[in-house]
Amino acid sequence: MYVKVCGVTTAQMAREVCAEGVDAIGVNMSAKSPRYVDPERAREVIAAVDCSVETVLVINDKPAEEAARLALEVGASVLQLHGPSYGPEDFAAAAAIFPRLWRATSLEHDPYPVAGSHGEELLLIDAPKPGSGESWDLSALEDARPEGRWLLAGGLKPGNVEDAVRRARPWGVDVASGVESAPGVKDPALVRAFIKNAATGAS
Repeated sequence: MYVKVCGVTTAQMAREVCAEGVDAIGVNMSAKSPRYVDPERAREVIAAVDCSVETVLVINDKPAEEAARLALEVGASVLQLHGPSYGPEDFAAAAAIFPRLWRATSLEHDPYPVAGSHGEELLLIDAPKPGSGESWDLSALEDARPEGRWLLAGGLKPGNVEDAVRRARPWGVDVASGVESAPGVKDPALVRAFIKNAATGAS
């Protein structure tokens, strides 16, 4: 079970999270996010990560081409364009600059999502209010479960991820606030429990 921990804000936090065995970390450069980091901090966080862990730059409020240039600038391995404002033409424009793209959406904005429909290599399905950390009704996925590689997000935490994985059967999971001891502060023990429970749900 692929696990991404999003909203990592410091180099030390990145090292601690990666030591627990995550597959990817997310660095958020969306200005309104409480976990926003500037380009200099993003570079520091990404540089602290072992090359075996993917580093995902998350952006939802900048033009796609600008986001792609930022991904190059900070050394990210993946750019995640997050939200319904990015259409296929935006992904095409970004891909001309930065080749590895993920797409994040919700069933509210894309009721029948198809992984790869915008040229992305991976799809993330979030809560109706993206990035809110709110749980949502996973039964909505019964008729809209994507095929291929996709991540489940939205309100996941150690206590509910096992059941969520069993119900939704995603390729992987994404978590931010659910593994924090305080806003923006990742707790390695919660990360460890989250990974363990996600794997149990997938078995």
